[in-house]
Amino acid sequence: MVEPIFRKQDVSILSGQPSVYNHLSAGSGKMIYVNFCATCGTKLWLAFERFPEVLGVYAGTFDDPNWFKIGPGNAKHIFLDVARADSIIPPGLPTFRQHATQNDGTPCEPTIHDSPHIMSSEQR
Repeated sequence: MVEPIFRKQDVSILSGQPSVYNHLSAGSGKMIYVNFCATCGTKLWLAFERFPEVLGVYAGTFDDPNWFKIGPGNAKHIFLDVARADSIIPPGLPTFRQHATQNDGTPCEPTIHDSPHIMSSEQR
């Protein structure tokens, strides 16, 4: 899932009102608010109790989901401990077995692979 993060103050709803599914994160113990279209069910963005100042917008909701570049400076792969065993991790991006930060905001140390990497169940 590609989920660009935006400051909440920089996002506005032009029409309609989304429905919200409240989900308790097993990892952080904090709420995640999944905002979705009440008519068709399309997931639009995530809001986070843990990070109240930002929203994670589902990239598939953009007219052109390729409008932003993905690279080491703006991307990371998280929750690799629960990724599919055949997930391909691109080289050069920070990866994390769980969250990228601890609940108190302390950053976790990433792993960075220098070539494409395929997760296997033995690596978890």
